[in-house]
Amino acid sequence: MKKASTANSQIAENRRARHNYAIEDTYECGIVLKGSEVKSLRAHHVSFADSYAIIKNGEVFILGLRIEPFKQATHDEIDPDRTRKLLMKKKEITRLERMLSHKQGTLVPLKIYLKEGRVKILIGLGTGKNKVDKRATIKERDTKKELARVLKRG
Repeated sequence: MKKASTANSQIAENRRARHNYAIEDTYECGIVLKGSEVKSLRAHHVSFADSYAIIKNGEVFILGLRIEPFKQATHDEIDPDRTRKLLMKKKEITRLERMLSHKQGTLVPLKIYLKEGRVKILIGLGTGKNKVDKRATIKERDTKKELARVLKRG
């Protein structure tokens, strides 16, 4: 009998999020899924394009996260673009609400992964970057790469 691995295995990462937003804080939360969505996630059939999270009536929901239907599923059809509830502690939700009311920020999904057999999603509290900030980030990354190359040679 095979024992389930306790290591985190990454399903997908939203690389555009760190490019478009300055992430200030991150939160790990569970996600409510239906039917064969877990199998579809394990097969990496997920898209983060234009997804974000909102807080409504003291609950956190993620919009725009597309989980493709599992091909071998025989049961009910599940809408791939449906709004899904995120599972967080009440204290974290109130802290997020407070931070979002003070600043103009966005809750952005950063990555989806498996942790001890459960699907987890990492969301970040971010503020949008403008073109100048993006260029500065790219320039900083390039100088770090060049420095690493020079140090490796010498």
